[in-house]
Formats: sequence, structure tokens, C-alpha cells
Amino acid sequence: MPMRALRTLTPLALATAVGMLLAGCSGSLLVKQDDLNTLKQTETVQTGELRQLSEDLKAHHRGMVRNNNENTRALIETIREQIKPPSCPKRPQPVCSAASSNTPSSPRLQGMLVVGQLEKVHFLEPGFTYEARVDTGAETSSLDARNVTYFERNGEDWVRFDVPVPGTKDKLKTLERPLSRNARIIQASADDSERRAVVELQFAIGDHLQKAEFTLSNRKALSNTVLIGRNILRDVMLVDVGKEFATKLPAKFSSRGGQTQTAKDAQQ
Repeated sequence: MPMRALRTLTPLALATAVGMLLAGCSGSLLVKQDDLNTLKQTETVQTGELRQLSEDLKAHHRGMVRNNNENTRALIETIREQIKPPSCPKRPQPVCSAASSNTPSSPRLQGMLVVGQLEKVHFLEPGFTYEARVDTGAETSSLDARNVTYFERNGEDWVRFDVPVPGTKDKLKTLERPLSRNARIIQASADDSERRAVVELQFAIGDHLQKAEFTLSNRKALSNTVLIGRNILRDVMLVDVGKEFATKLPAKFSSRGGQTQTAKDAQQ
């Protein structure tokens, strides 16, 4: 309102106008104070909600850590149960036993059979006894075999061969055995290698019975029908190079001149 107009107003009208102005300002101030209180209340509520949310998150995190620790421990225990520490494989022991409890024990040293450079060896099949040379330089034992022939039986590889009959000049006996494997032999006097059949045979030296692999080889030109190598000697026998025939076969295996009763029957 212009100052000129105010001068023309009566005192009553002037007072009324001033009161109206003051009332408008007061209303405006009251509205702003209410808004401020509402904001404070909203802030208080949101602060409480944030605090609760923080507590919930902390509790959830602790639960996750506890569950993870439990799951980790369970996984470790499962792995420990399923995975065992490695162990060194035991060396397979030869199949052997005493030939007879009634037979005088053969000489032994620390549980090992003592043998000489030459020994009597009895093969349970075909029931023949041969003189064998003990050779620590040979890896695999060898038996004199002629006419070696491979064949198949029931889907398996077999070998047929002839062995000399002890006490005879040229008489042979035919045997058939499953083929264990083939050995590759390199002769010092030859450039090419030779494949030889290997079979398992059960035999006795003294009172000691054993099953072992023998290479089938023509030993007709050699002085001994059988060669005893390291595959038989290892962990079982000790060699006394100053002795010959240190062991004695049981009576049921013993023979005259290296020939058993079975061999005599074969001659007839």
C-alpha cells in the first residue's frame, strides 16, 4: 500500500491493516516450523531403520561366516576320509613253502635257503629232477625246451614244448602251459634279438617249494638243463659259491642219476 494512501487512513483502518499484515506473517512462520518438525521425525525414523538394517546385515554376515567355516571343515574331513596317504607297494613274494614237514630242513641263514653253484631241482610237472646251475648274473631262470609252439586255448595264449627225459639220450616229453609273457633275448654273438616264451612252473630245491617263471630255451648244447636266475634267488636264497648240492630233496622227490620214477616209466 502506498505511503500516501496510509496517510489518508483513519487510525482504526490503519490498525486493522497492520493486524492483517502481522497475521499473514505469523501463519507463514507456523507452516515452516511444522515442516521442520516433520522432517526431524522422518529423519529419526529413517535413522532407526538404517540402524536396524545394519544390525541385520551384521547378523547375516556372521551367519554366513559360521556356515562357511562349518562347510569348509566338513569338506576337509570328507577329503581326509576319502584320500589316504600314499604307501609304497610291497614287493610281491614268491609262492613258496616247505616241501614236507617230515623232511630234514635244508640249510638256512637268516631264514633264507643256502644253495651252492649246482643244485638238484625237481619239477612237479612233469615230475623230473634235473641238475641246475645257479647263476646270479641271469635275471630270469631258464629251462631246456625244444619244439616250442604257440597256440590258443579258450581265448588264451598257450605254449607247447618238449623237455628232455632225465637219464635218456634223446627222449622228450611234451608239456603244455599257459603263456606268461614273451622275453626279448639279445645274444652277445648275434645282432638280432630273439623272442622266447616264458611260463610258470612249480619246482622244489631241497625242502623249498616255489612257483616261478622260466624262459623256454634250447639248452641242448649247454652242460645244465636248468639255469636258476635272480628271479628265484631274490629274497629267498643265498648262494655259497664254494659249495655244490648244498640242499637235499625230500625222499619223494629224490632220484638216482637225476631221474625220478616218473621218468623211468616214460622210458618204458
